[in-house]
Amino acid sequence: MYDTILVPTDGSDPANRAVQHAIELADRYGSEIHAMYCVETHRYGEPALSSSAIVLDQLEERGEELLEELADRADNVGVDCGWSICHGRPWEKINERAEEIDADLIVLGYQGQSHSRDRKIGSVAERVVRTADRPVLTA
Repeated sequence: MYDTILVPTDGSDPANRAVQHAIELADRYGSEIHAMYCVETHRYGEPALSSSAIVLDQLEERGEELLEELADRADNVGVDCGWSICHGRPWEKINERAEEIDADLIVLGYQGQSHSRDRKIGSVAERVVRTADRPVLTA
């Protein structure tokens, strides 16, 4: 049913629920997972040397930690998991990555870390649901 599942994460509680759900689906259907973390450079720019560069480096390091942990969780149940870090607008990069890897399904949290409205879908999830050309599951 699903050969490749794309799982974007930002480390938020909803994203972690989505990760768990994606791992369970992948285990059930014999799928592989591709995890991704997007550094939102539109908030900081892409400077060569500045305090923004330090922030971007810290965000990349955080993303790498999250993705390595996600890959370990998948590996513990026998699910293959690749991962990547990108820069840009998350919803655009999620759709681009889904196209690149020919994902059968995108699984993401219904809201992210910067979202403060309780029980409301976040802007990234809403845009992915609205613009993706493949099934999207929010958790």
